[in-house]
Amino acid sequence: MKKVCVVFHLRAPCMEYHTTRKSSSCYELHVMFPNPEGPGCCAIILTIVSYLLIVATFPFSLCMCIKVVQEYERAVIFRLGRLLKGGAKGPGIFFVVPCIDSYRKVDLRTVSFDVPPQEVLSKDSVTVSVDAVVYYRVSNPMAAVCNISDFSHSTRLLAATTLRNVLGTKNLAEILSERESISHNMQSSLDEATDPWGVKVERVEIKDVRLPVQLQRAMAAEAEAAREARAKVIAAEGEQRASRALKEAAEVISESPAALQHNQDNNGSNEWGLKRLRYTNTSYKRNIKGTPNFNM
Repeated sequence: MKKVCVVFHLRAPCMEYHTTRKSSSCYELHVMFPNPEGPGCCAIILTIVSYLLIVATFPFSLCMCIKVVQEYERAVIFRLGRLLKGGAKGPGIFFVVPCIDSYRKVDLRTVSFDVPPQEVLSKDSVTVSVDAVVYYRVSNPMAAVCNISDFSHSTRLLAATTLRNVLGTKNLAEILSERESISHNMQSSLDEATDPWGVKVERVEIKDVRLPVQLQRAMAAEAEAAREARAKVIAAEGEQRASRALKEAAEVISESPAALQHNQDNNGSNEWGLKRLRYTNTSYKRNIKGTPNFNM
């Protein structure tokens, strides 16, 4: 009677069995276990049962299996909790297995939201209230679903924090005059922070900068004083130019005696004309007084 030697090789929880004949009297029984990262026994059984149910209830099961997403949407599918390979599905029709598949739709359109007014202390110790608007969209649906629980809420909170951090490094004059550069810095910071979430920040705009009432009055008084000083400087420059012109004219007249004589003759003729005009007006008034009134 032959003796049979059976050798067991235990590798993992039992799933696959096969024997290997080493000699005429010795066999090896290999007990194979599945890959820990792959689907387990229960997953395979549930998948087979789900497909059997689909076949058994065909064609009514098509209502549960066929899904549609719009052109601006993508569907991220999970099978028994694991992300299905192949990336996000859509747009159009895609197939899911009931009972074991779940999916989540992600909107790829650009979304805008208002950043609430933030009380910011500027670099020169001035408190201002600033609000902004942010435009973003989802660039990677799988990262937006798997890497963060709520990308929209997180982006809003990050935008408010980034606004305060960026404006805290600027003084009041820069906040009022360099809005475009501040918006660009905010966009770069937000885009870099939200990239692991699959979110792309497209645009950031500073809406309004509100100053305290007392500071507004002080700035208005300062602007008015600056305008008055500028007006006085302009008037002084005009007088200075006029005095230079008179000085040059006096030098020209003093250098040319003929021009001086001509000027005196013009002045004398002007005086004689004025005297003659006064005499004519006086004679006319006298004649009017001596004229008899025929209406009496």
